[in-house]
Amino acid sequence: MNKRLEEVRHQYRQGNLSRRDFVKYLGVAGVAAGLVGGPFGLVRNAMAQGRIRFDGWGGTTSQAFRRYAFEPFTSATGIRVVDGEFGDMDSYLTRVIASFPPGGEFNLAHLSGVFDYARYVGLEFNTALDESKIGNLELVMEAMIEPYRRITPEALSAVPYNLGQTGIAYNTKYISEEKAEELGASLLWDDSIRGNLGSWVEWRTNIWYAALYTGQDPNNIQDINAVWDALRKQVPMVRKYWGSGAELMNLLASEEVYATVAWSGRVAHLQEQGYPIGFLAPEGCYSWQECIFVMKGTDLDVAHQLLDFMLAPEASIAVAEGQMYPPSLDPTKVELTEKIKNLPAFDPTGKLQGYLFADPHYWNERQLEWAERWDRVRAGR
Repeated sequence: MNKRLEEVRHQYRQGNLSRRDFVKYLGVAGVAAGLVGGPFGLVRNAMAQGRIRFDGWGGTTSQAFRRYAFEPFTSATGIRVVDGEFGDMDSYLTRVIASFPPGGEFNLAHLSGVFDYARYVGLEFNTALDESKIGNLELVMEAMIEPYRRITPEALSAVPYNLGQTGIAYNTKYISEEKAEELGASLLWDDSIRGNLGSWVEWRTNIWYAALYTGQDPNNIQDINAVWDALRKQVPMVRKYWGSGAELMNLLASEEVYATVAWSGRVAHLQEQGYPIGFLAPEGCYSWQECIFVMKGTDLDVAHQLLDFMLAPEASIAVAEGQMYPPSLDPTKVELTEKIKNLPAFDPTGKLQGYLFADPHYWNERQLEWAERWDRVRAGR
């Protein structure tokens, strides 16, 4: 039985077997083997004990969720939210795929970008939410819901929760606002900060900014070789490729790097703490929206309760102020605080017109090739 199970699992990971068929096999195998414990039992026991798992970005973001959403939710319902963390979306997806049964130990995840929603749907990790049980979804910007409906028109598997931008953070002691505005994306290739430049390890962000630097539309790159050449030129200028929000903040606060691509919320935290860090959103700035995705197999009664609780203005505004990213709440329907109105990426119209988001199909189709190529370029090959 174990040998056969490993063979089927291998076929699933190679993409030769759909998740539905794999899970069906696991069910049959479990019954045949009389499995009442193990991973099947663990999943059932977790639900039976009134718990639900949530995975997010860690650091200040997780702190905000924990303090303003999960702990009040547990106090109100008695349902415990098990709070997990991840550093980037690709490694998290690998963990979800490798879990046993696939996705079984995971319930809710704070996914970044519509492209991640499309990836999880493509792997059949999605479920069908009952919007009538998430009343506060009516308060969310339609401009943030629509991209998900285009992918799963039958039913949502997530609710939009916040938005932000990956722009350029720079230390104003070394780089003036005027110079940053003048250079735009080219600031990341400015020779005067050679050796004090930072960047994220993630492939998509680096390619996005190299596209801007070479005068191309990130969602329709015509000369990818020019992008790779730009990144090869930039690699020796970089002091550190950071891997988490905490590392990003440390590099900027310690002045190890003078400029780097950066998440708007983390920069806002540094600014609030008094660090001389500016935030530049150049033409074509990488905008993104994040959602709370619900994995297939999750107890939907519990998920609906938690999502509705999290979208309630009291919780959503508090989380937004805590993590420093504007909420998905429509500013024309909900009165937001002055603190939120002053956050980077906030749109008072709720329409998000002029924001440039990653085209999910364009980027997902190129992920394997470009991510592998980026690893080689970063390694100097």
